[in-house]
Amino acid sequence: MKSILTDRQLAITIERLSHQLIENHLDFSNTVIIGLQPRGIYLSDRIYHNLQQLLPGTDIPYGKMDITFYRDDYKSGKGLQVPNETDIDFSIDNKRVILIDDVLYTGRTIRSAMDALVDFGRPAAVELLVLIDRRFSRELPIQPDYTGRTIDAIITERVKVLWKDRDGKDEVVLIA
Repeated sequence: MKSILTDRQLAITIERLSHQLIENHLDFSNTVIIGLQPRGIYLSDRIYHNLQQLLPGTDIPYGKMDITFYRDDYKSGKGLQVPNETDIDFSIDNKRVILIDDVLYTGRTIRSAMDALVDFGRPAAVELLVLIDRRFSRELPIQPDYTGRTIDAIITERVKVLWKDRDGKDEVVLIA
């Protein structure tokens, strides 16, 4: 197991990503943030709370979306899939949507998220923010707009993002 981001590096990366969002979206008047269940919401929660601290008084619509039933492997026979909660209580019509997930690997999760997104309306634009981009593993032509760290890992290696809220510590590791 090799550490990719320590807790301190993770905090700095989240801070940088938050500042990049502010740079591109200024007052967030036409922007919404949507975290992808299950693991992307830990990153989206941190980004959202960081933005709230950096832009006090700014109303940034924030939701969470489950894509379980939109996945192309939903009926793959891997047992019962239990969906997570979707909580989007605002319109995405003509809004700039920022999708947030922890790791971009094959691109299939993001494709599923975009399929799910159109059930909520027609956004003006969709951007993707990921903590880790495994760039040479893509099966679909999907690229992030905001990236915490890009890594090159062989197919047998796994990237695991550990969150203090869930796993007891903040760290990103590469598992062989």
